[in-house]
Amino acid sequence: MLKLYQFPISHFCEKIRWALEYKKLKYKKINLLPGLHVKKAIKLAGKSSLPILEDNGKIINESRKIITYLDSTYLNNPLTPHDQTLKKEARELEQFADKELGPDVRVLCYHTLLNYPDITIPFFTDDGPWYGHLILKFMFPKLSTKMRALMKIDEKNVLLIQNRLTKALDKIQQQTKNRTYLVGDSFSRADLAVASLLAPLFRPNKYGLNWPDQYPEPLNSTIDNFGDKLSWAQQVYQQHR
Repeated sequence: MLKLYQFPISHFCEKIRWALEYKKLKYKKINLLPGLHVKKAIKLAGKSSLPILEDNGKIINESRKIITYLDSTYLNNPLTPHDQTLKKEARELEQFADKELGPDVRVLCYHTLLNYPDITIPFFTDDGPWYGHLILKFMFPKLSTKMRALMKIDEKNVLLIQNRLTKALDKIQQQTKNRTYLVGDSFSRADLAVASLLAPLFRPNKYGLNWPDQYPEPLNSTIDNFGDKLSWAQQVYQQHR
């Protein structure tokens, strides 16, 4: 059986959960604890980042590489367009989502959520080891400080990110104004990548977490200021997740 080593909260891991389920592949989720995941991840893939997919001993790391592997190995419900021009466009949009949308959404959310361990610790420990909550509660202050440093989470950077996300969402809204999908006329890895990496902003049910009814401030107001710019991604979730 396919094994997915992941964080339940990670939108990059959600990207692969969605891909696996869209392709109707059975898989086992192995939820690791942030910080404590490093040893296992390096042993499997030589680096600490998740998601990691294991398929009969073969290890694939990084979400784009995983989707490429799934499409080349399991041919049902392909996410990569066959047309070479559309394939190139889809991969470019996915790369944009991975390099810009995903990291910016992560910083924007954690800027607020790391101030609320009662919300964040359950996100980190959902369906994980039984001891996860106890350990994360003890180590959370140190983990939070390290995450802020690694991701450059500070007021100045968050203001820049808000502006970048607004421009990116405007671009997506314009591109999908008279069409359903970002590339061609069918659902592809481009739509999946953009929608999943924006998902923490609109908290879809099929993500698999027990979201709060609304986020604490200032994150809640920041998302409200995006207005209807997230509506396309929400529709993609409703139609294809």
